[in-house]
Amino acid sequence: MRARALPIETDGEAMIFMHEDCPVARSEGFRARARVELVARGRTVLATLYRATDNLLADDEVGLPHRLMARLSLAEGDELQVRHPQPLSSLSHVRAKLYGHRLDDNRLGHIIADIADGRYSDVDIAAFVSAFAAQPAQGEETAALTRAMLAAGDRLEWNADRVMDKHCVGGLPGNRTTPIVVSIVAAAGLTMPKTSSRAITSPAGTADAMETMAPVTLDVAAMQKVVEREGGCIVWGGSVNLSPADDVLIRIERALDVDSDAQLVASVLSKKLAAGSTHVLLDLPVGPTAKIRSTGDADALARLLKDVALQCGLHVTTVQTDGTQPVGRGIGPALEAHDVLAVLANRDDAPQDLKARALALAAGILELSGAPRSDALHRATQLLVEGRAESKFLAICEAQGGFKEPGRALQTREFLAARAGRVATFDNRLLARTAKLAGAPQRATAGIALHVKSGDLIEEGQPLFTIHGESMGELDYAFAFALRNSDMIRLEAQ
Repeated sequence: MRARALPIETDGEAMIFMHEDCPVARSEGFRARARVELVARGRTVLATLYRATDNLLADDEVGLPHRLMARLSLAEGDELQVRHPQPLSSLSHVRAKLYGHRLDDNRLGHIIADIADGRYSDVDIAAFVSAFAAQPAQGEETAALTRAMLAAGDRLEWNADRVMDKHCVGGLPGNRTTPIVVSIVAAAGLTMPKTSSRAITSPAGTADAMETMAPVTLDVAAMQKVVEREGGCIVWGGSVNLSPADDVLIRIERALDVDSDAQLVASVLSKKLAAGSTHVLLDLPVGPTAKIRSTGDADALARLLKDVALQCGLHVTTVQTDGTQPVGRGIGPALEAHDVLAVLANRDDAPQDLKARALALAAGILELSGAPRSDALHRATQLLVEGRAESKFLAICEAQGGFKEPGRALQTREFLAARAGRVATFDNRLLARTAKLAGAPQRATAGIALHVKSGDLIEEGQPLFTIHGESMGELDYAFAFALRNSDMIRLEAQ
C-alpha cells in the first residue's frame, strides 16, 4: 500500500482511511473501526481503520493524518504494510475492572504499557477511564496505578537533596499560582523543576498560560539545562516523556469530562516522581462549585494522596484553600498570564487574592525545605517585593526560549448586572464553561476578565465581567450562555 497524507486533525488518535473497494481491506476482512497494525521503515503503530468512498483515495492508498505520517517517518507515496494486530491480553484486565475487580501492579503494568505504546483505541481507553471513575478509589490499587504510569516513561534525577514541587488539583478558575511560586522558590536558591499539564476540563492549564509567555515544549535535555542554570522551570509535562500514558488518559478524560480521584492521584504523583521531586505541596481548593465540594471530600482526597505518596516514597503535604470563587481576574491562558505578570511586578493593580495565595503556597514550600514556619512567609514576601522573583521568572523564560508578552483578544463584550446588590456567590463551573465557550484554552486570548469579588456592592448596569474572544461567533455564543445562566454571579439585596 502507498501512504497518502490527509489534511485532518485527530487530536492524537491514530486512525487511517482505506477505500471501501480496496482489495487488501477486502481480502483481510478489515471493517470500519477495525484495529490494524501499520508497518513502515522498521516502525510499528496500531491505528483504527475507517472506510472512504468516492475519489478521496485510490484503491492502493492508505490515508493518514500528518501527525501519523511523521510518527512513521513517511513521505507521500511511501510503501507501508497494513495487517491484523496480535490480540491484546491486557484488555481482559480492563474488562475485569469494568466488572468491579481491583487490579494489582502486574495487570495495571500491562495495561499502562500498552496504552503508552499506542496499542489501545480511544474506545478501549475510555472503558478503562470510565471503570476507574465508577468505583471508589482505594489506596493500594491507586499506588499500583501510580507505579505503572511511572514505569512507562523516563525519570529525572537532580543533584539536590530536596527537590521541591507543588500542584493544585484544579477546579478553580484563574488559580494560576505556579509561575509565581516557582519564581519565588527558585529565587530562594531551591530546586523546583515544574512540569505542568494542559487543561483537562478547565479553560486553562498552567502549561497553557505559561505558553503565552515562553516556550513550554522542551525535551528532557533542554529542561535539565534550564533547571541547572536557573534552579527551576515551568514546562509542559507531555513534552518530556514523564508518565507518557497520563497525557493519553487526560485526552480521553477531557472528551468524557471526567476526572476520578484514583486517576487524579496517579496522574499527579507519577509525574512528580518522574520529575525527580522529593517534597511536594498539594493545593486542595474547597468550595460548593469547585472540584472538591466539601472539607470532608478534601480530607478523603488528602488521605489518599498521602497514603499513595508514602507507598511510593514521596513526601507530600496538603493544604486546603478557599475554592468559593475564582482567583485573580483572568480566566483563560493569556488573561491569567497577565495576572501573573502583574503580581510578579508588584503592580498596584495586581490581583491581591492571587498574590496572597501564591505567597502562602511559596511559604509552605520553603517550610517543606526546612525553613522555620515563622520565617517562611516573610522570606517569600521579601523575594517578591524586592523584585527577585520577577527577575528569576524572566530568567527562566529566557532559558526556556525567550519571554514574550501575552496577547490580547480582538473582541470583547461586557456582561452587566441586571440589578443592584451585593455579590454573594460565584458558580465556578458556569464561569469556566463561559470562558471555554468563548474559545479558551484553544484560543489563547479568549476567556473572561472578572471585575467583582465576593462582598462587592454592585450598581445596576455595572460590568460584572468582560468576555474576551478571537471571533464574534464564539463571543456571541458565550454571551448567550451567560445570559441564560446569569446567576453564575449571584447578587443579594444590600
